[in-house]
Amino acid sequence: MVHFPDTVSFTGFNTPSRIEADIYDLDVEGEVPKEMHGAFYRVQPDPQFPPLLGDDIAFNGDGMITQFRFEDGKISFRQRWAKTDKWKLENKAEKALFGAYRNPLFDDPSVKGQIRGTANTNAWIYGGKLYALKEDSPALVMDPVTLETVGYTKFDGMTGQTFTAHPKIDPNTGNMAAFGYASKGILTLDMTYYEIGPDGKLLYEVWFENPYYAMMHDFAITDDYALFHVVPSTSNWERLEKGMPHFGFDTTMPVYFGVLPRRKGATKDDVRWFKTDNCFASHVMNAYQEGDRIHFDTPQAKNNMFPFFPDVHGAPFNPMEASSYLTRWTVNMASNSEAFESQTKLTDMFGEFPRIDDRFTGKKYRHGWMLVVDMERPCELKGGSAGGFLMNTLGKVDHETGEEQKWWCGPVSTLQEPCFVPRSKDAPEGDGWIVMVCNRLEEHRSDLLVFDALDIAKGPIATAKIPVRLRFGLHGNWANAGDIGMAA
Repeated sequence: MVHFPDTVSFTGFNTPSRIEADIYDLDVEGEVPKEMHGAFYRVQPDPQFPPLLGDDIAFNGDGMITQFRFEDGKISFRQRWAKTDKWKLENKAEKALFGAYRNPLFDDPSVKGQIRGTANTNAWIYGGKLYALKEDSPALVMDPVTLETVGYTKFDGMTGQTFTAHPKIDPNTGNMAAFGYASKGILTLDMTYYEIGPDGKLLYEVWFENPYYAMMHDFAITDDYALFHVVPSTSNWERLEKGMPHFGFDTTMPVYFGVLPRRKGATKDDVRWFKTDNCFASHVMNAYQEGDRIHFDTPQAKNNMFPFFPDVHGAPFNPMEASSYLTRWTVNMASNSEAFESQTKLTDMFGEFPRIDDRFTGKKYRHGWMLVVDMERPCELKGGSAGGFLMNTLGKVDHETGEEQKWWCGPVSTLQEPCFVPRSKDAPEGDGWIVMVCNRLEEHRSDLLVFDALDIAKGPIATAKIPVRLRFGLHGNWANAGDIGMAA
């Protein structure tokens, strides 16, 4: 008999749903632009079985991929498991076999040495394929139309064990830039940078080492460089042997910023490391070069944002110091110093999950969107957001004019990550739409919202009502119909 624990990760809006479904032509309020022809993909951690050890963090749930298909003003819904090796082994056993998040020491002996990935962090489209990604394992390939699982890939040559959940596509070359950390196995310092062609084959890889082991969740590229921020969400074997959460935040350690030239033949000796004081930063909005200077835009907080990865020295979680603000890190490649040139706060909006018009990846850009925590707004129910934060507002920043926009979703709802959809492949920057999931907490169901990307303040132009509850999701992306074999 299945029974999930009565804990925060498994109750309320985050009760496991475990639903595979197809719904044709969702009920829509407003008007869906007919130019939107393609699909929006997103993923949620959704455990197939109760945790082996009695409880676990929500980030360890099995990946469930959602596809919203847009065609002729209609939106249809499809949802399927990302059937990883872990999912298949546990499905056959009809119970959990793998232990806590990123800790193989307490797994069932029958699965020792198996890939532990859950494919639950990003639904990524590249080269006509759908990739379900989790940074502690290889990329899982799925069919972008049917959502059937194909299996793990090493891109015909990748030698590292892991692949990031946040690849980037270079708008100049069309190549996919990516990396892996703990590339030689759990807790190792090894990093691998990859460039992959549109045919899905590895072009080259570069191996190097981090200054210390850390959660390397995101990164950035520019025309010439790959950029890595090393923030001390760290771990060691002692933590794992004691059954502690894999990561803990160390406020005594500095932050490093690595700059790797993007070229075949680069080596570990080509990485240049800059250094700054302790802070927390996870996701990246964008980065670009300006002469010898590199600008790197990231939501930065004074202290750890993840209460489920506690302070290694025992300090209690500090929600005020966990407030993150979009900040521009600038380093000067012409300097002889390891110090940052500047760290400049770009907005007073407390926000995370930043997104851009991805056609401007690595370029100087104007428009950015993110989830905002507006603590001045009333809140009647909590939950349904990553990390427990009250992500109740969609925010937009114009880096050229400084103009900001916000749209609040109401007192009994929260929002999931936005995604930009260009009006056409050659439309001006920001000309298009934002799509995102809204959690209707009281009704225990979800909506898909569509906004005019440059005028979010007026609210959604279309709302698709989803008659099921989508658990908190992490990341998602859009694909045009013709790029994924979905053209009419």
